[in-house]
Amino acid sequence: MNVWKLVGPKKLKRMEAPLPPHEDGKVRVRVTKVLVNSVDAALYAGGIPAAYPIVLGRYAVGVVSEEGASAYLPRGTRVLLHTFRPIEAEGTEKCDFTAQEFDICGRTADGFLSDFVLVPPRHMTALPPSVSDERALILHHVAIAKAICDNLNVRKGQHVVVVGANLVGILTCQLLIYQQIAPILVDSVESHLAFARKCGVYYTLPADENVVEAVASVTGGRLADGAVYISTANGNSPDLPFSLTAHGGNVVVYGTSGGKVTLELSAALKKHLAIYCVTNGYGYLETAINLMANRAVDPTPYRANIVKAAQIETLLADYPRRKDRDADEINYIDML
Repeated sequence: MNVWKLVGPKKLKRMEAPLPPHEDGKVRVRVTKVLVNSVDAALYAGGIPAAYPIVLGRYAVGVVSEEGASAYLPRGTRVLLHTFRPIEAEGTEKCDFTAQEFDICGRTADGFLSDFVLVPPRHMTALPPSVSDERALILHHVAIAKAICDNLNVRKGQHVVVVGANLVGILTCQLLIYQQIAPILVDSVESHLAFARKCGVYYTLPADENVVEAVASVTGGRLADGAVYISTANGNSPDLPFSLTAHGGNVVVYGTSGGKVTLELSAALKKHLAIYCVTNGYGYLETAINLMANRAVDPTPYRANIVKAAQIETLLADYPRRKDRDADEINYIDML
C-alpha cells in the first residue's frame, strides 16, 4: 500500500508499506478522502515543528475493509476517523501536568495519508447515508463549534460576537443561529465577511476603530452577551472580544493545541468576564453528525477543491500562495 510520510520540511515521500496485519481490537479501514488545510500546509513547510518522519492527514473518512472485525462496524461501513485521541495514562509514572492530553493524528501522531489504517473501533464513528464524505470531513470543525457554543452559556435572543471569519467562526455563527441566538461576526478582511454573508450570517462588522459603537448599535447599547475569539483566523486582535462583551459575560477562546495566544486581561477583569478555552471537539462528534444531518450547519457556499493523491505535494506547496484559501475553499484529497 502507499503511505505519504513527511521526512523533513518540504520533503513528502510516497513509500510502499505492507498492509496493516490483523490485530485484535482493531479494524482495517480503507482511507477514501482526506481534508487538507493551512495547518497541514504549515507542517509541510516546516512552520510548525514535527517529529519526523510523520504521516500527514488530520481529517479523514474511510470504509471498513475487513469482515468480522467488529459486530458494530461490518465490512463496507463508511466511517469518520477520529483526529483527537486521549492519551491513556499508564498508571505507574508520576503525572506530567505539562504533557499533552491528546494525540492529534497528522500532527503529534501519524495521520491518515495512507491507503489503509488500522484503528480501534472507539477511534472511529459510523456515518449515516445522509452525511456525504465531503460534509463528514468537517465534522471535527462542527464539533469544535458546538463545544464553543455550549461554553458560551447564552440564551435564545441574546447576542454573541464571534471574532474571526474562518471555517470554525462561520460554523459557530450558523450553530448560534440554529439555536436562535444572534451572532455578530467581526473580521479584519471584508472579503471574508462578504463570504460569511453568503453562508447566512446577517450581522457582519469590520474589525476597525468603530467596531465597539457598531456592536452597541446592533445590541441596543448593551454590547454582546458573550463573545468568541477564533485565534486561527489571522489578523484580528485578541483584545476585541473583551471590549465587545457586556459586564459578566462569557468569552470563549478557540485555538489549536500548542498554539500561542497572548491576551490583555484588563478589560476582562474590569467587566468580570469569564474566559473558557476550547482546543478540540472531543466528545461532540455524535452531536456534530446529528447537527450536520439536520442541516443545522451548511457548508454549501464553500468551493470544493478535490485532487488526487498524486497531487498532494503540489497542493501543500501551493497553499501559501493564497493566504485566504481557507476562508472560502475546502480542499480534499481523493485517495481512491
